[in-house]
Amino acid sequence: MKVSDIFALFVPKDRKFFPYFINAADNLVDTAQWFKKLVTAAENGREEFVNQIRACEKKGDQITHQIYEELNKTFITPFDRDDIHKLANSIDNVLDQIHSASQKIQRYQPRLPVDSFIAFADLILQGAIEIQNAMKELNNLRDQKEIMQACVKINEMENMADEVFDAFISRLFREEKDAVELIKQKEIISALEKATDAAEDVSDLLKSILVKTL
Repeated sequence: MKVSDIFALFVPKDRKFFPYFINAADNLVDTAQWFKKLVTAAENGREEFVNQIRACEKKGDQITHQIYEELNKTFITPFDRDDIHKLANSIDNVLDQIHSASQKIQRYQPRLPVDSFIAFADLILQGAIEIQNAMKELNNLRDQKEIMQACVKINEMENMADEVFDAFISRLFREEKDAVELIKQKEIISALEKATDAAEDVSDLLKSILVKTL
């Protein structure tokens, strides 16, 4: 190994990780946008959007793998090594939950549109955009204002999602007479709730990272 290569291991690689996180967040926003189109699509038009979400999910896995690879090659990281790993995984988990919901829609073929699914799609997109905003500011952790604002908005989104979920479940069991349709819709809304919970996990991790940089 050359001396320059050894020296490079000890040089902070701030610029190395941040573009990956921005790419991951951009891909998450794309996924959320495709999902919003899916929940309003006619049955014969859903496959296109499911395929787009699947492609985004594969891209997300590739980005996460790239972050892991860079982490293994970097001695000095811009913030805690374990937090970099967790952040990559938590963003990917939001995407995985959206993908899971899209697969359930394709598999179960529920009656659509469902107002609560659309509401969840809007909230998930809002959360994805706030994650995107936070990732754009990640290279400036000392100035915490923008990231904290994004975290607050993500938490507000998750609280609204809980309200939508509770109201939907109550109405579903009260009004839906078709047991099969009830199970389909409950499975899908539960997957959507996991997506908003996963977005809140990103927010919680970001706040933990900020505390460590004080």
